[in-house]
Amino acid sequence: MLDEQAKKTLLRKIPHGLYICGVKDGEEVNGFTASWVMQGSFAPPLVINCVKQDSKSHAMIKASGVFALSFLEASQKDLAQKFFKPQRRVGNKFEDIEFYLAPETGCPVITDTLGYVECRVIGATEHGDHTVYVGEVVGAAVHKEGDPLLLESTGWQYGG
Repeated sequence: MLDEQAKKTLLRKIPHGLYICGVKDGEEVNGFTASWVMQGSFAPPLVINCVKQDSKSHAMIKASGVFALSFLEASQKDLAQKFFKPQRRVGNKFEDIEFYLAPETGCPVITDTLGYVECRVIGATEHGDHTVYVGEVVGAAVHKEGDPLLLESTGWQYGG
């Protein structure tokens, strides 16, 4: 029998960075705060990105087959919080954020971050309430040096 409290406690101890996942479908762009992200392979370079299935961004990744991850700096909790809210409630999340479109995928990348990787989806597994997207890294750039923003440091919990 599964001990629900033990499961929740331990799964929340898995360390996670925070990223802004930029997505596009045609000319439309969107973004969300992603935390279930990890490297999956050296050759080819693969990134695993787990995305909530009932989100607008999930539908955009499924349609376009691309996404970009802007790596947040330790001091950028406010930026992470801004991108947690659904687009239908807040409108264009990028309207007051300086960003550009990544050269290989056309996904939005936030300028004032540690840098980004952009990915083409090469696999997806839809089980549970999130889809596990496997993206091959097709572009990357470092904007500046710094420490990454970690979920644990925000006091927020996503998982369990």
